[in-house]
Amino acid sequence: MKVTFPHMGNTWIVIQTLFESLNVEVVIPPINSKRTMQLGTRLAPESACLPLKLNLGNYIEAANEGADTIVITGGIGPCRFGYYGEVERQILQDAGYAYDMVTLEPPDGSLLGLAGRIRYLAGSKNSWVKILRAIRFAYLKSVALDRVEDLIHAARPRLPDPRETEKLYEDAKTRIAQTMTDIGVKDTVRWVQESIRERQAGLNPSERFCKPLRIGIIGEIYTILDPFTSVGLEEEIGRLGVEVDRSIYLSGWIGNHIFQGLTQGYRSIKSYSGHAKPYLPHFVGGHGQETVGAAVKFAQEGFDGIIQIFPLSCMPEIVAASVLPKVQEAYKVPIMTLIVDEHTGQAGLQTRLEAFVDLLERANIEPGIEHKRGDVLSIGAR
Repeated sequence: MKVTFPHMGNTWIVIQTLFESLNVEVVIPPINSKRTMQLGTRLAPESACLPLKLNLGNYIEAANEGADTIVITGGIGPCRFGYYGEVERQILQDAGYAYDMVTLEPPDGSLLGLAGRIRYLAGSKNSWVKILRAIRFAYLKSVALDRVEDLIHAARPRLPDPRETEKLYEDAKTRIAQTMTDIGVKDTVRWVQESIRERQAGLNPSERFCKPLRIGIIGEIYTILDPFTSVGLEEEIGRLGVEVDRSIYLSGWIGNHIFQGLTQGYRSIKSYSGHAKPYLPHFVGGHGQETVGAAVKFAQEGFDGIIQIFPLSCMPEIVAASVLPKVQEAYKVPIMTLIVDEHTGQAGLQTRLEAFVDLLERANIEPGIEHKRGDVLSIGAR
């Protein structure tokens, strides 16, 4: 068995750790790219959402490296993600790819089905003690990755050299991917914190920036977590001197979606349904209700603006987008919606972001108030 999976941001590090801890051979598909999209688009229905097209591209690239088993999570409710496993299996089969598709989801809220699938993937050679240890360690890495991402979100608008900041981020991901001890994971997070502090301490007074604006990113999880799909949204906003936070992080999604709330992750998403209740009181599939709740939460926390991003034709996010104007009116917070597909380009996105940030800056100019650089590790309770 050679296991592969769809790319979604830093998820590959977590999945690689899980299977390598169990001595299961894993094929990591290349990072999402234009080639990945082209391969998937050739097989996918034209009306399919962008994540499905990228998933198919991932599987084709992994098949060329010998993968024969796909692991994917499932979903419930009025969102097509719940059908991905079967739809992708049939598309790949028709194209001549004989994959075994394993969908990881707790059926009807029960963990027994999930446990059975995990046992199938791990094989009889691994005890449940070893399996649980592997799951715990992989989850620990997901929390650390989220912590590092949050630190980088705060560092981007505050450090003058974006190349150094991105290199720090890439080096941290490499360290987390390579380490196989709890101490190594924790030391990496500490190293990122200390590196940012050192860079701040070395700044000249002339290099100081104003206290950055804050933008909350909300929307569909795949589009938020995967930088290729979002066309580098978070990095671009940071380059414009704005601090980013997002509604959902990988470990929070794992805890809520896979483990049914048994663990909270780096940032819990449980409160979003309560925040959304006055505007969207019921589940609409995907992360639609969470999108509305996160917008309310960001507005209550004083964020300067909010950006919703989702793939073209995503039904839950379309519902959320129709509700967000009420949130915008209630809290007087600017909200911009970005819809992406295989035709979305960097230039168009950059133009819209620059215009949105300019709008926020004009709204936040207060004569006579001096804005100073803050400590990146104290901003936003990081």
